[in-house]
Amino acid sequence: MKMTKIIMALVFSVSALAALAAAPLTVTLNAIDADGVGKPVGTIRAEDGKEGLVLTVALQGLAPGDHGFHVHENPSCGLKEKDGKPVAGLAAGGHYDPAKTGKHTGPSAQGHLGDLPALSVDTKGNAKGRLVAPRLKLADLKGRSIMIHEGGDNYADSPKPLGGGGARIACGVVP
Repeated sequence: MKMTKIIMALVFSVSALAALAAAPLTVTLNAIDADGVGKPVGTIRAEDGKEGLVLTVALQGLAPGDHGFHVHENPSCGLKEKDGKPVAGLAAGGHYDPAKTGKHTGPSAQGHLGDLPALSVDTKGNAKGRLVAPRLKLADLKGRSIMIHEGGDNYADSPKPLGGGGARIACGVVP
């Protein structure tokens, strides 16, 4: 009888820990520019799914069109100087690339692990919906940042580096 209680307690404890580890998280993204971090532009809810990391996007106030969308290596959205000028979000570092591939090939290929599906913003400045990053897990996001770039992303390094997304315009630190 005593052994049964111990086993049941262990099963319950392991189940509770697994549920906590897999709990979804919500990241608030803020506008960023050369003056620093600005007002919130919305949230992204992240959770593990059968197909990979599921990102539920609820953003507003962005320029219409496609935008580069990535996990960056550092948990910061702050300014950092480059060539003597402050650059928005540069403290976030580069695209998350733990395997050091040095390749910007998209969310399904074997390059940067932080390459996310392109973010599409409607004519009213809203991005809503569900995106899947097939190679990522929720644990990969912890202690990193999520970045939105000014322009689209062609998942190549030509004609412009890192898909041509350009300036960093919104960022959120993952808790």
